[in-house]
Amino acid sequence: MQIKVWLIGISPMVWRRFLVPNTCTLRELHGVIQVVMGWEGIHLYQFCLRSRRYGSCEISASSPDVTLAGLRLREGARFVYEYDLNIPWRHEIRIEDHLPGEPGKAYPRCTGGDGTCPPEDCGGPGGYLAGQDEASSLDALEDLHTMADILRTVVIERRPEVLDDQDTRWQLEDAVDRSRARERARGQPFTRRSVNARLRKGEHLNLMHQQ
Repeated sequence: MQIKVWLIGISPMVWRRFLVPNTCTLRELHGVIQVVMGWEGIHLYQFCLRSRRYGSCEISASSPDVTLAGLRLREGARFVYEYDLNIPWRHEIRIEDHLPGEPGKAYPRCTGGDGTCPPEDCGGPGGYLAGQDEASSLDALEDLHTMADILRTVVIERRPEVLDDQDTRWQLEDAVDRSRARERARGQPFTRRSVNARLRKGEHLNLMHQQ
């Protein structure tokens, strides 16, 4: 099956396209989505499909060990996958096509995608988008100017002794810490090569059992 998954409520769109055998269970699909999206598998999950919930046993959902073939999902069928149920990340899943398997090809396999996966525990879509705004704020620019000014003095003017001043050193360390936090808030960049390398290693098989 060719499947497309994207995050709801995030712009620009964060999406992935991948292929899985129709013998794949929803539990395995959970693991695959975790890898292709860039999540860490540390929260509960559920699929909402045909007025039923399949997912983590802690939420009294139906068993996710049903196969995609058993669900008789037609081309164009859509359903929802939720991850981290405290502040849910809602994904829409669409069955795009039913294709014959290619000899010599490994499955599951990611075939496309775009967009950075938000970091875990950042407060859901609202918190993530706020973090993106912060990354391009005036405060972020001021921190860059602070680091540039101090480093220019140390490197270009060859005055390393300025770092002996406690206030100057504090300003530099504080600006660096805030800049690193903003960089973490940007999330996990997507590359198809790295995703497929993780799938070949079977990381999805580990993540599908992790809670």
